[in-house]
Amino acid sequence: MRLRNISGSREIIAASEYVIHEPELKKGTIKKLFGNNNPLYIEIGMGKGKFIMESAKLHPDINYIGIEKYSSVLLRAIQKMEERELPNVKFIRMDAEDITEIFEDGEVDKIYLNFSDPWPKDRHAKRRLPSREFLKRYDRILNKEGKLEFKTDNRELFDFALEELEPAGWEAETVTFDLHHDPTLMEGNIMTEYEEKFSAKGNPICKYIINRQ
Repeated sequence: MRLRNISGSREIIAASEYVIHEPELKKGTIKKLFGNNNPLYIEIGMGKGKFIMESAKLHPDINYIGIEKYSSVLLRAIQKMEERELPNVKFIRMDAEDITEIFEDGEVDKIYLNFSDPWPKDRHAKRRLPSREFLKRYDRILNKEGKLEFKTDNRELFDFALEELEPAGWEAETVTFDLHHDPTLMEGNIMTEYEEKFSAKGNPICKYIINRQ
């Protein structure tokens, strides 16, 4: 269970140099904050930031933005950044529903979804990050050659995600129901905090890489 109420977390976030704040938090501004023309990768629902920071360390020629809506979780990522100070990583505290208000059409080169909230009740299906509703949003901000990668240990959510592809105009390039036993996909795989936890329990990790049809 994610911690969502830590006293003073919003104030710390508001003062952090690693978080993009207003007035920079608008279309046409974000990519300029890095001061280069490197590709832009985003992780939606980044948690405590292990995946995005390790990715950024390995790929200094790529700019990364981590999006997290819970202040207390983002606070943990900020604390990690204070130790690493990676110049190619920035954070945004926001709800993923608003990504088309922040990023320009075709501005993003890759999107990561890692261990997203499953929203198990049917009436909440539209809130699931791999839903067709969100795929429409990703379609707008992702460039034509861009890809989306999704990992989860929740098989029901993964099956749902696969079913959403065709109606939304996407197709799967790669699919595995057991990532950690797939030597090709495990090459260069960076584990999140949740991935380490779930795989240690023996839970198979599902993953897909998708693009537009």
